[in-house]
Amino acid sequence: MNPDKKIIIDELLTRVNGSPFVLVMDYTGVTVPQFSDLRDQLREGGSEVHVAKNTYMRAALSEAGLPDISSELIGQTAFVTGEGEVTAAAKSIKDFAKKAKDVKIKIGILDGEVIDAAKIEVLASLPSRDELLAKLLSVINEPGTSILRAINEKFGNSSSDASSDEEE
Repeated sequence: MNPDKKIIIDELLTRVNGSPFVLVMDYTGVTVPQFSDLRDQLREGGSEVHVAKNTYMRAALSEAGLPDISSELIGQTAFVTGEGEVTAAAKSIKDFAKKAKDVKIKIGILDGEVIDAAKIEVLASLPSRDELLAKLLSVINEPGTSILRAINEKFGNSSSDASSDEEE
């Protein structure tokens, strides 16, 4: 194998191994400024987009021991990986696909399992991990908050009643 090709495949392999997900999209018809906007959006969520020859990505995925998705690796393909949340990356791609009409979400790999475009759309509609943790925290805190309110009402009102009784 050509040493230059091996360097590229090794770089892709490093990115694939360092990410719990790989999302694949067709970016036909996307302008450079649009692609730059996508990069910025993904970077905010801890992800990045890469364009590489499909054969190089096939080799990297194979070396990583990930499922074979080579049937989807045709045409102008971009690959999204990252250390951030997959939901944030999926949302960014979905939002981008709405703006750039020709963009199509193809397939993905999440924790070693193949996910189709429909599942990626579902991931895009889920709240982020931080939002879910905040909701969980509010659910956990609610009983204690309710008890505290009840105690404050009971004893807060009686102490103000007692002081008003003393004044009379």
